Amino acid sequence: METRTAMSSTGRGRAATPLQETTPGAGGTRPWAVRLVVLGIVLSALNLRPAITSLGALLEEVRDGLGMSGGVAGLLTSVPPLCFAVFGVAAPRLARRFGPAAVVCAGMAAITAGLLIRPYVGNTAGFLAASALALMGIAVSNVLMPVIVKRWFPDRVGSMTGLYSMALALGTSVAAAVTVPLTDALGGGWQSGLAVWAALAAAAVLPWLPLVRDRGTAAAPRESARGAERQHAPLRITRSRTAWALAVFFGLQATAAYITMGWMPQIFRDAGVPAGTAGVLLAVTMVMGVPLAFVIPRVATRLSHQGPIVLVLGACGLAGYAGLYLAPAAGAWAWALLLGVSNCAFPLALTMVGMRAHSGPGVAQLSAFAQSTGYLISIPGPLLVGVLYQHSGGWGLPLALMAALMVPQMAVGFLAGRDRTVEDEAAR
Repeated sequence: METRTAMSSTGRGRAATPLQETTPGAGGTRPWAVRLVVLGIVLSALNLRPAITSLGALLEEVRDGLGMSGGVAGLLTSVPPLCFAVFGVAAPRLARRFGPAAVVCAGMAAITAGLLIRPYVGNTAGFLAASALALMGIAVSNVLMPVIVKRWFPDRVGSMTGLYSMALALGTSVAAAVTVPLTDALGGGWQSGLAVWAALAAAAVLPWLPLVRDRGTAAAPRESARGAERQHAPLRITRSRTAWALAVFFGLQATAAYITMGWMPQIFRDAGVPAGTAGVLLAVTMVMGVPLAFVIPRVATRLSHQGPIVLVLGACGLAGYAGLYLAPAAGAWAWALLLGVSNCAFPLALTMVGMRAHSGPGVAQLSAFAQSTGYLISIPGPLLVGVLYQHSGGWGLPLALMAALMVPQMAVGFLAGRDRTVEDEAAR
């Protein structure tokens, strides 16, 4: 265990306080554990979206195979954010009792079981239940990834957040792109095309197994008696304005991402872009998140205020929506690139979760609160876009809604980017 001195500043005009932290795996005492954690983070991040995007690629075949109605299929597309909101709340409590590594290991096992079971249950109810099992594993892992990064890499939050954000974006885009070719290669059955992703989830279980007995919480600053008392006191996260701003920012960026993934190909197709090209344009938008998800967190951690990055990403989103309205076909590639940049608000939000709390338990509570509240906020967005499109017969009103939502996203993101912590705000 290595003792290091960090300087903590919670706002302008306040003196910096030296903190003594003990960091697991630092100083070379447990290099094997550090390597396992890095491998576990990458493999886990790769598994946080294929359960969703692989189903989207084969949704028509699944509907036909299970006799699923259109309404149930629509419900199925709304289940992921709902499960993320409901199950993510339990992650901090489970982490305190069993340890973050053990909970993520169990989460990967739940994803494996859910993906392996759901194609073969033979009925809609069983398919939904198995999907919920996989999404439960994704939900707790979503919340605990920032906690594990804060615990094991407190001085490399930006680079490690960038690494797993990049892996998450890679898993999302690869599953969307190769599920159909894999299905064809495996004989054309949608069951095998969905079940094959259980192998990747099973691989993600292995690095966490040697770490399941590590129940320690994140490295805790050894401050004054008053600071220690405040740290161990229950954190009332709802008293923090930053926590609320980050939760709303997370929800609005998730809304924009789900709308983009669900509706952008249809916007291009209605403008005369061939279906194949529209799919490639969506892939371009998603792939933009792979390099930028690594770069943006590293830049964010070097700034005392992440608000300027929020404004730049929001401006790209507004430009992309304006382009889709004015010239959707003529500038299609430019709009796809701009929206891909705008969607990188997700890794920025994850980075700010790790920066807006002093301790691991604080990060756990903030991550659970921001993600659960945020995913609840994101549920109505894609449905509302579909209703506006159906009733207006065009994309003018839906695009106006998307642009309108970007404005509060920029505002609350700017507030969430201020240099302060939720522990200090809750204490005040």
